[in-house]
Amino acid sequence: MKNPVMSKLPLKGVKVVDFGQYIAGPAVAMLLGDLGAAVVHIDPPGGDMWDNPANAILNRNKMIVSIDLKSKEGLERALELCAQADVIVENFRPGKLAALGVDFARMREERPELITISVPGFASNDQVRRDWRAFESVVAASSGVFTDMGLNRVLMGINPSFSPLPLASAYATQIATSSVVLALQSRQLTGVGDQIEVPLAAAVMEGLCYNSIKVADMPERYLTQREQEIERRRIEGLPMNVSYEDLQELLDPFFRSYMCKDGRMFYVVCPSHNLHARRCLEVLGLLDEMFEEGLTEEEDTYKPVSEWSSSTSLGVYPMPKEWADKIAARMKEVFMTRTSHEWQKMFGRAGIPGAPQRWLQEWVNDEYAEMSGLMIDVEDPVYGEMTQPGPVVWMEESGEEALTPEPRRWVEFNEALKVFKRIKTDIPDPEDGVETKGWLSGVRVLDLCNVIAGPHSASYLARFGAEVIKLDPAVPMYDSWNTVVYGLSQMRGKRSILANIKGEHGRKVFEDLVKSVDVIVWNAPDSQIKRMGLDADSLRKLNPDVLFCKLDCFGGVRRGTRTDYIGYDDLVQAVTGIMLRFGGAMERPEEHAHVGTIDVMCGFGGALAIATALYQKYRHGRIGRGRTSLNANAGLLQIPFAFDFRGRGLFNEPSGPEVSGYDPLSRFYSTASGVYVLLSAYEQDLPRFESVEGMEGVSEITKEERAAFLSNAFQSASAADWVERLRAADIGVAICDNIDALRADNTRLADGLNGTENGSYSFSHYPDHPSGHEITQLDPYAVRTVVGEVTAVSPSEKFGTSTRVILEELGYGKEAIQSIIKSGDVSESWSKEYLPS
Repeated sequence: MKNPVMSKLPLKGVKVVDFGQYIAGPAVAMLLGDLGAAVVHIDPPGGDMWDNPANAILNRNKMIVSIDLKSKEGLERALELCAQADVIVENFRPGKLAALGVDFARMREERPELITISVPGFASNDQVRRDWRAFESVVAASSGVFTDMGLNRVLMGINPSFSPLPLASAYATQIATSSVVLALQSRQLTGVGDQIEVPLAAAVMEGLCYNSIKVADMPERYLTQREQEIERRRIEGLPMNVSYEDLQELLDPFFRSYMCKDGRMFYVVCPSHNLHARRCLEVLGLLDEMFEEGLTEEEDTYKPVSEWSSSTSLGVYPMPKEWADKIAARMKEVFMTRTSHEWQKMFGRAGIPGAPQRWLQEWVNDEYAEMSGLMIDVEDPVYGEMTQPGPVVWMEESGEEALTPEPRRWVEFNEALKVFKRIKTDIPDPEDGVETKGWLSGVRVLDLCNVIAGPHSASYLARFGAEVIKLDPAVPMYDSWNTVVYGLSQMRGKRSILANIKGEHGRKVFEDLVKSVDVIVWNAPDSQIKRMGLDADSLRKLNPDVLFCKLDCFGGVRRGTRTDYIGYDDLVQAVTGIMLRFGGAMERPEEHAHVGTIDVMCGFGGALAIATALYQKYRHGRIGRGRTSLNANAGLLQIPFAFDFRGRGLFNEPSGPEVSGYDPLSRFYSTASGVYVLLSAYEQDLPRFESVEGMEGVSEITKEERAAFLSNAFQSASAADWVERLRAADIGVAICDNIDALRADNTRLADGLNGTENGSYSFSHYPDHPSGHEITQLDPYAVRTVVGEVTAVSPSEKFGTSTRVILEELGYGKEAIQSIIKSGDVSESWSKEYLPS
């Protein structure tokens, strides 16, 4: 074990007992361990319930103790460890651990300083689903993850569509870990812990909040060619049977893959920034040619389209089909003149978002991944030298230490207890502590971010009582599809001010804001930090106590050749193998369908970094700089297969559009009612099938015959019948639901409540949303607490709405405010309309 006295890891001194199995519970404890917590993982006598090499990752930095909770001695030992713990983690069905004698509510009555985190499949107050056998894929199917899975798959008629990515567990891991550390930092002030629940179903819905929002009368300018084609086919009663090749011609030229000279596809993602598309055409040598052919740039794209001088504007998404086809045709030709590696360097150095498509195996063994610490080597006692994902969240000042985690080790109970007893907890007595409502009451946050990950991180903080101010440029850098449409979700709970921090007056406003806040969040490469005056020395002069959190695309603990390359979620999917797995071949990469798949997860990771910085400040007196990146979160998202070691088999996780699951016991089946169900079972479940009407004999047939047997069986009854029969035998199964139906069945008129009382799914309808549109969107409901208050954040205000009020709070007089607005350095709005038409 590392010497805890010498460690500068932020959670040094925090003791964690981990009862978790499979992914979510162990992953929460893994992130806490990576940040310095001492973790004891409790396994049943037979070892891990999930037989996967990923356990070597999930249990790094942990002491593993074998305990039989069903025995009196085992329970006593578990409770003795819990009595020493600051945090206890579990992810079983609601009530299961309490029934075994580990009752969190009773423990907290005796020790109010204790923090517990439960990560069940479905919410404990979901009377319909709480007792379901909620494996990862069951939660995904029930939450609409596999149905209408993106515009591409809908058009190709692949519905439902399977993905092996553990979305629910990955989102829940980041949400649950951030909530634990937020509770820890609050405890340093109040002396009181909390009892927390984060259901997987609620977590995955929060991860898909950009997919599940419904905006009435969305202006036509925001509809892509794919959306228009889906609508046309539905109206005309045409089948969804578009080929992959034809589908590519419905994509925006600045948001698609191109084949290169080396036979590898290169993904371009620069559709909405006012410079990225221009730079792209410049590097390709096509800019002058396109302008000569009539391509235009509107001076103000936030005007209604009816007031534009032409039908299109470079840098606005989506482009009309005429120009999309013309530009894409020329880009195809030019990309074939160089290799994907050459294009990667040219795009990266020119500040253009683009990346070559790679397989996961290539990423795991990538030189940059190793150099930056995004992939690390750990000497595991079972697999030997093992390449694993590096830390997902870290502090700049202790990042190097985080790159060398201790491998998992099995110890006797007495050794684990001895380690815990050596660590003393240092928190105030509750009677001497500060009284707060939310975990972040009184914390003021300045959000300098754009697109999804960073802004989502700050919005998430608002539900726990943080005051969040969003600062954007006086003149927007992105089009309204990227700012306003996304902002309907990630601007909730914030006030907005518009200022040009490069201008004289805008810079003064920025510096005054920095002096007034506790936390600054920024998402950009390191190369922009010093240039914008956000380096540690510059900020220290303005506000020596301010905490800084940075999210970027490709960053790791160490700098490398691609650290400063600009990028988005989509490009991380490309370089880490997600798109090739989803598409199934180099010639047909597909973006994983959900908007912000990694972005939102990284946003929760940013919140964890901020919570960690606050805890470190309160507990250790250090002012730190929290870090995470999209690339680092891709390791968490692919944790069941993102590793390598000598003797490992093929990287053959389910891939491609035709895949229906893992194997005959865990896949989609069509039923007599025409509705698909998702079966999720293991070999040890086979005896259970014998008690299911219509499944008798399945345990007697060979593995090769199972798929045919089960396919025929499922055709003999309706989906509802099969679900009832299989659940009665405690076999994992779910009907493949869809997000539209979940929203329709779980929406109420916005009532100022956060939705946590509504079970696993909860939406609010805003008939009088500030945008002028009727909007239905997911509630901020994944984190359920006993002590800390979780508020229903306010709807997103129009960008710039709070400019004057914030300036007044900073001490500016009315005449001064009017003067700097007149100068153009500060603005109250980007457009007349909230959502430009």
